[in-house]
Amino acid sequence: MSLIHSCFLALLLFLGVDGREKRQSAAVTARRNEIDSQAAFLRSACHNKPLDLVFIIDSSRSVRPADFEKVKEFLITMLKFLDIGPDTTRVGLLQYGSTVKNEFSLKMYKRKSDIERAVKRMMHLATGTMTGLAIQYAMNIAFSEAEGARPLNQYVPRIAMIVTDGRPQDPVEEISAKARMSGILIFAIGVGRVDMSTLKTIGSEPHSEHVFLVANFSQIETLTSVFQNKLCAPHLCSTAIHGCDHFCINTPGSYICQCKQGYVLNPDEKTCSTQDLCATEKHGCEQICVNTPGSYLCQCYEAYELARDGKSCTVSDYCALGNHGCQHECINVNDSYVCQCRPGFILNQDKKTCRRPDYCAMSNHGCQHECVNNDDSFVCKCRSGFSLNPDKKTCRKINHCALGRNGCQHECVNTDNSFICRCHKGYTLNQDGRTCRKVDRCAETSHGCQHICMNTDDSFICQCYEGFLLNEDLKTCRAVDHCASNNHDCEHLCVNTEGSYTCHCFEGYDLRDDKKTCKSRDLCKSLDHGCEHICVNSDNSYLCKCFEEYSLGEDGKSCKSGKNVGKGQSIWYLLLMGPKALEKTTLRL
Repeated sequence: MSLIHSCFLALLLFLGVDGREKRQSAAVTARRNEIDSQAAFLRSACHNKPLDLVFIIDSSRSVRPADFEKVKEFLITMLKFLDIGPDTTRVGLLQYGSTVKNEFSLKMYKRKSDIERAVKRMMHLATGTMTGLAIQYAMNIAFSEAEGARPLNQYVPRIAMIVTDGRPQDPVEEISAKARMSGILIFAIGVGRVDMSTLKTIGSEPHSEHVFLVANFSQIETLTSVFQNKLCAPHLCSTAIHGCDHFCINTPGSYICQCKQGYVLNPDEKTCSTQDLCATEKHGCEQICVNTPGSYLCQCYEAYELARDGKSCTVSDYCALGNHGCQHECINVNDSYVCQCRPGFILNQDKKTCRRPDYCAMSNHGCQHECVNNDDSFVCKCRSGFSLNPDKKTCRKINHCALGRNGCQHECVNTDNSFICRCHKGYTLNQDGRTCRKVDRCAETSHGCQHICMNTDDSFICQCYEGFLLNEDLKTCRAVDHCASNNHDCEHLCVNTEGSYTCHCFEGYDLRDDKKTCKSRDLCKSLDHGCEHICVNSDNSYLCKCFEEYSLGEDGKSCKSGKNVGKGQSIWYLLLMGPKALEKTTLRL
């Protein structure tokens, strides 16, 4: 009986367990179908949405291994509705504990399957909770263009999603503000007993849209649809003319403008102005207040240094105060200063100005000409035209011509401090001051020569052309009278020529071959004698005659016929050539 009872109980137990397992399996299947259906819907909503999304996962020791696996499942579920690709959504992943480990950057994977495998391979760090360090790494490195982030001017949203379960072990407020000011939209997800105020210092505003808190890691998947609506909503910063002066931050269905650190948003909620904390706060700086991004610092004037309190100033360089009055150098000593002169100078009694020591006046220098002070002693110097002897005290006159570098063609003449070149008599110095040329006095003076000027060694003389003689004034010339100065033997006339003479004959005569004597010319042929019938030459003249039966007329030239004409009647004309003229004479033959 007991055996039957035991078997019956075992059967009931088996049927109960089997039914429970079937119910659990059906629930899991239904949940998976719901997730797949939801993912399909989310994928359609996020199609072609460009995002630069970096997950920042708390991997501290407070996160149990099973909970860490649930975070990985949450990431894989999030990937299902994202349109992964180089031109759409880029995903990066880093986890942190006491240090930050970059699992993969925005530029590493271009396919969703590769990202899922990388998420599954992620190992739990199980160390501290340096949340601030992780945010700083994301801002400086993960979201840099070198790691795959797209330039800000493309307005691709930069989104950081932080999942944490504990209090940070480092400051997060300031670095989170810097990250947000740089244009990163931060979603802060707290799990368990996380301080909400800490999450709000991390997440972007409005906090109701960007800060979330769930009771445990099993509930984190309930946020999937929430993030789908937020991540896949239209990005108005890239599609609308937002007018933001610095940064445009996408919010669900809208956007907000933000300013860089050190600036504040103006009432128009678009433009930014510098935040002058030195003017708006009681800074307490003793001398200078300088604004820095989001804060200020105190500085001191030149010659002062900032005290340990970071506000007051103390003198550090008395010389730099500018009122020491030192002519050369100011030297700081303890809490004051002293003046010092440069080498070769000594300090005057006023302890400020400097003077050179007069070594020439302080000692018997022995210089023959001049004593010249230098930095720490004196030297002797000679006057112009003299050179210092080897004893460095006495001087000797410089023989510049003897140095052999004068280059004078004729003569070298020493002057006080140099030399000049001089030429021999009858020569003059050329423009180079060295060479000489013969003096052309005929060209350089008004010589007055009528014909020719001839240079001599130191003057000139006048000369005449051939056939001329120099007059007594030694300048003008006269022609030579060869007929008067020679026995020319000309029978009739002597005529001077250039350098000689020629003989000429009177009219009616011609010069003989001896070029001196003359002979009578045939006057009947050479003259217009006017004889009507016949012209007959005589020695020095001619006569007219008539034919037979004619008689010569009274004019001695014409002829007339008649019985009473005397025989042989004729008239002779005597023509004397020369200075004497003969009258016409009638001769009877």
